[in-house]
Amino acid sequence: MSGPKNRRGEVQPHGQIRQSQIVTTFGPGALIDLPDYAVIVAGLDNWSGYQDHPIVEDRLASKVRNLLGRSFAFYAPPADNDDPMAPVTGITVWLFPEWFVGQDARQDKSGVRSRPLVHRLDLDRGMKLRLESRDKPQRVVPVRFVQACTRGHVSDIDWRVFVHGKGATCTRRLWLDERGTTGDLTDITVRCECGQFKALSAATKIGDLPLGYCNGPRPWLGPNARERCGDGAQNPAQPNRLLIRAASNAYFAQTLSAISIPEPGLKLRNAVEDVWAQFLQAVGSIDELAFARKMPQVKLALEGFSDAEVWAEIQRRLAGAAPVAKGIREAELETLLESPDEVGDDQPDGLFFARTAPIPTGEPALTGSISRVVKVHRLREVIVQVGFTRFESAVPDINGELDLNVERAALSLNQPWLPAVENRGEGIFIGFKRDAIEKWARRDAVKARGDRLLAGFNAWRKDHPGTKAEFPKLPFVMLHTLSHLLITAVALDCGYAASSIRERIYVGQAGYGMLLYTASPDAEGTLGGLVEAADRIAVHFRQAIEMGRLCSNDPVCAQHQPDDRQEDRLLSGAACHGCVLLAESSCERRNDFLDRALVVPTVDSDGAAFFDVDIA
Repeated sequence: MSGPKNRRGEVQPHGQIRQSQIVTTFGPGALIDLPDYAVIVAGLDNWSGYQDHPIVEDRLASKVRNLLGRSFAFYAPPADNDDPMAPVTGITVWLFPEWFVGQDARQDKSGVRSRPLVHRLDLDRGMKLRLESRDKPQRVVPVRFVQACTRGHVSDIDWRVFVHGKGATCTRRLWLDERGTTGDLTDITVRCECGQFKALSAATKIGDLPLGYCNGPRPWLGPNARERCGDGAQNPAQPNRLLIRAASNAYFAQTLSAISIPEPGLKLRNAVEDVWAQFLQAVGSIDELAFARKMPQVKLALEGFSDAEVWAEIQRRLAGAAPVAKGIREAELETLLESPDEVGDDQPDGLFFARTAPIPTGEPALTGSISRVVKVHRLREVIVQVGFTRFESAVPDINGELDLNVERAALSLNQPWLPAVENRGEGIFIGFKRDAIEKWARRDAVKARGDRLLAGFNAWRKDHPGTKAEFPKLPFVMLHTLSHLLITAVALDCGYAASSIRERIYVGQAGYGMLLYTASPDAEGTLGGLVEAADRIAVHFRQAIEMGRLCSNDPVCAQHQPDDRQEDRLLSGAACHGCVLLAESSCERRNDFLDRALVVPTVDSDGAAFFDVDIA
């Protein structure tokens, strides 16, 4: 790819993307438009300079190991080095697609605009097109359409085969004819100068196999990278589908995240690990341990731990017993619900620090349902990308776990690391009383409302026959909806926009809760406004419940039936952009599984509301 050069004659970068966007939006295999052409982000094999920025998060590394079957290190995406004398670092991109359309359109009397459709090899060195030798060269732009399959493979459409069919030998010029101004596929035709033509809308009829079967191209891993798409009758090759490069379904990063929290016993395990091989592996009794602790290295490593604690850890190791593995969300919930009044280190570079705040008094509706309010003054969130999909997103379940059976596309040929980003910020945790939520869930009206939501989910599953998604529990839907209402209410007071506040919903064996937090790679995540909102949590609850009672689209919103296919909102009840939907950057479920009727009485109230009384 040509571009502006520095004094040493090296090609300069063509664009900039924030580090966090690489992991969530523009990772390996993503399609990006640049000013003059389009590219696909290269796999990890072609990233340079990443070794300078390791990211350590043991709980997340363990989860990735269980998911992918082997261990991976985490590194931040490498930034370009502005120093012209330093080694080149950054992320490579490949030219993709390799078919272009001319910018100079010819228009006939009927208003049809025709532009030449050409391959990169038909362009001159300046990436411009001459239709005839005497013609002025015209600029070209990448064609908007490529083909891909549900396993993430992507490639250029063979436009000649699309127009003429298999076995055709015609090499005359191709044209893209467009009618109207909508850009709709029914108004676009691919035409050959020999007279053959085909409407682009024909490429959307998957059952007719207009683009044939996928043969496994992986251009992000190299110009000739390819794998088999399927391995037999039980797992056949997928049909190619038409994909618009700039469409929102062209790339879905598969990510896992974890909040860095103090884990009981982790510090002791790490201390023993540091001196295990050289000093402690042969220790056979607590008396021998006491003798070993006199050695300077051992004394320094085990400082602060008693002989009994260290001996118990040694016995665990000698017995081959591994620590009980907990889910990422489960460990976070236990820490936030059960920790002392203060947890973590109040240090400028600390990973986690939280203090318990008083529960609002004088509000029976709140004191009867809230078990804990925690000010999280400092937190670190680590997000790692493990793969990606196209056409359909694979969202983690309510416990933050990815489906082991999802066919995710690889980020590299065989690299031992994954791209990750660490965000620092602050938040508020609200814990809810288990008995209050379980008593609410046993109500007949709540069960009836749940049946309606389940009917909508089952209708959605019929449209997605390959999905392994399960309907979340009703407490999750209720807390998820309440979280959206609280984010909107808190944003009016804390200084952050609602799109900057994110959620983590906890529904597990340890209990129920939600974490509203803001986090970013820079210092903006620690301004303190969100933490201080915990002092006015009763006010924010009152505002949230008031906002939830009435929507600007009521009664249509409140009376929505989840299984009504005409409204195309199968995964939610009373929820729309007029009341609880947020920016997708804030919602961990892509604005699905929401229902105001489970939180507060609506104009179509059926007695299913968790807060069925006013909060004064």
